[in-house]
Amino acid sequence: MSAQDDKLQQDTLAIRGGYQRTHEEEHSEALFLTSSYVFENAEMAAKHFSNEIQGNVYSRYTNPTVRTFEQRLAAMEGAEQAVATSSGMAATLSVVMALLESGDHIICSQDVFGSTRVMLNNYITKFGVEVTYVSLTDLNSWQQAVQPNTKMLFCETPSNPMSEVADLEALAAISKQANALFVVDNCFCSPVLQKPLHWGADIVVHSATKYLDGQGRCLGGAVVGSSELMEKVVGFLRAAGPSMSPFNAWVFLKGLETLKIRMQAHSANAAELAQWLNAHPKVTKVFYAGLEDHPGHQLAKKQQSDFGGVLSFCVEGGREQAWRVIDSTRVISLTANLGDTKTTIVHPATTTHGRLSDEDRQQAGITDNLIRIAVGLEDIVDIKNDLKRGLDLI
Repeated sequence: MSAQDDKLQQDTLAIRGGYQRTHEEEHSEALFLTSSYVFENAEMAAKHFSNEIQGNVYSRYTNPTVRTFEQRLAAMEGAEQAVATSSGMAATLSVVMALLESGDHIICSQDVFGSTRVMLNNYITKFGVEVTYVSLTDLNSWQQAVQPNTKMLFCETPSNPMSEVADLEALAAISKQANALFVVDNCFCSPVLQKPLHWGADIVVHSATKYLDGQGRCLGGAVVGSSELMEKVVGFLRAAGPSMSPFNAWVFLKGLETLKIRMQAHSANAAELAQWLNAHPKVTKVFYAGLEDHPGHQLAKKQQSDFGGVLSFCVEGGREQAWRVIDSTRVISLTANLGDTKTTIVHPATTTHGRLSDEDRQQAGITDNLIRIAVGLEDIVDIKNDLKRGLDLI
């Protein structure tokens, strides 16, 4: 079945999109565990390597299982092509390395994933690329940051871990006026809840490790966009090799099949927990766009079909009190991953954003009393009770 040839609904694409059965007529997607492929003769090998004939060459950049995942994800995002990578950070690296060069300028939102800032600050700038950070929600700061050499605007929305919401249409307009590419990290929402390309983004990046898998099993990432842009990303992937393994691609295919029902359940649990935390006397602030008093609530309702499963909150006190709440949990997993069926909890200031400077953390709003929770699929009563134990000790 070709997702490109059939006008299928997203729920069907998530289960059947992009797959062509082999001659064995298997029902579940085949897993091709091979590093290379055999050619009929030398002429055919030469034509494959020169791209005169499209086909499998080497699993670093051509593998049937990986290709099925790429085609299915592209169809779900409403894109021409997707390129699978070894991790979410590999996806971001591939975009930057493939599409920017020395002398270019990136405008990036302040509160992106901590490793994204570390990569840009410590490594990408060494190659002569300039980076400016701005507030995700201050459109004027984005506009003022534009320079003649600005080639890319980069953001994630909702943001990690503050749940700020970007105005995708407005940022797309700024990027087009600047003749720059607009790249959106869609990890928190997935294509089920948000389609940045619909709102004017040029490229979407994913950490497939998170919700696309959904059970914390494998590392992976993806870049999604036009075939013209993805051709350049494939070129970098072919040369540098941050490739997704066939096995991981097969796992992610299984994850996509249940993505919608999981995202609905994550969102429902997170909304209930956010309301409960908002009313708790030891919680001073809850960051979740599903709350009506959140400054990005109306914008999130416009751009997203639901509000997702990640929220953060501040407790009375500082690091000691935040750690007490975290260390008192018995059900929730203390780990930095998110998008899992199991609820996870983390202290961003000393983990996911711990490598940032004090100034960068302050800019991003990462305080010592901030806790991030990625709400899983357990009974929400148990999650509330697990947090209540520590909150009662403050």
